[in-house]
Amino acid sequence: MVKHQIMWVLKDEFSGVQIESIKAGIKEGLEGLKGQIPGLLEIKVYTDPLPSSNCDLMLDSLFEDQAALEGYQKHPAHVAVATGKVRPYTASRTCMDYEV
Repeated sequence: MVKHQIMWVLKDEFSGVQIESIKAGIKEGLEGLKGQIPGLLEIKVYTDPLPSSNCDLMLDSLFEDQAALEGYQKHPAHVAVATGKVRPYTASRTCMDYEV
């Protein structure tokens, strides 16, 4: 199995209610992919970091194997969420993929 974890920092131009709405949209969009993409076993977005954190939200997902992760990255449903709900609002992205 392969873990795929991403941490994002939102752009500075957003604040308050905007931030909460953006986080909710990202969470809804990404978690909504469960059951749509072959090999995607688990997907969870965390949106409430502790003050000691240096990111705004995190994706934690699990795939059957590397091929399933690669399929997810190209899948039209994932691409739509990434381009419509994530990329327009994020300033930086850190990713780590690893076998478990």
